[in-house]
Amino acid sequence: MGRNTGMFESLKGGGAAIALDEIEISILRSLAVQMLELIGPGDPEPAEDADPLAALFAEGPSEPPSDPALARLFPDAYGSPDGTGDEGVDPVELKARAAEFRRYTENDLRARKRDDALALVRSLDGLTPAGDGAAVLELTGELPLRWLGGLNDLRLTLAARLDITEDDESAALFRLPDEDPRKPMVMAYLWLGGLQESLIETL
Repeated sequence: MGRNTGMFESLKGGGAAIALDEIEISILRSLAVQMLELIGPGDPEPAEDADPLAALFAEGPSEPPSDPALARLFPDAYGSPDGTGDEGVDPVELKARAAEFRRYTENDLRARKRDDALALVRSLDGLTPAGDGAAVLELTGELPLRWLGGLNDLRLTLAARLDITEDDESAALFRLPDEDPRKPMVMAYLWLGGLQESLIETL
C-alpha cells in the first residue's frame, strides 16, 4: 500500500487517501452509525403528487435540543451560551430570533449532517483490509468535504459527552490514567482530531 496508516495524504489530481486497518475502520464506522442514530431519521420521501413548495417551506423545531451533544451540533444562531456579548439585548428578543432561525434552518442542517455521516459509512463499507494490513480509502469529488463535516460532527459530539468546552482542555486529557472510564472516548476524540487536521491539510 505504501502509505502511513492513520493520516490523510493528498492524491494526485485532487482528493485525499488514507490507509486504515480493520480496527480503525470498525471504530469510525461505529461512531458514524451512532451519529446517524443521534441525529435521527429524516423526513419520509414525499408522495409523487406532493406539492414541492410545501416541502420547501416545511418548518422545523423552534426549541433547542435537550441532549447536550445535539445542542452542540445545532446551537442557537443568536446569543451566546454564557451570555457573553449579549449585554443590553433583550433576552426574550434573542430567544425569539433564535427560535425563528431554527424553525427554518434546522431541518436542512440535520439533513446535511445525516448525509455526511452516511458518506462515512458507505465509504467504509467498501473497505476490506488484507490480513493484518490496511486498506486504502480514496476520497474524491465531494467526499473529502463530506468526511470533513462528518469528522467535525463526531468530534463535537464526543467533546459534549466529555464536557470539553475549550480547545486547550484537550491537552489535559493526555494525562488521564488508563483506569479512567473516559480514556477510550478521549483517545477516540484525540484520534479524530488528528484525522481532521490531516484531511484539512490535503484540501
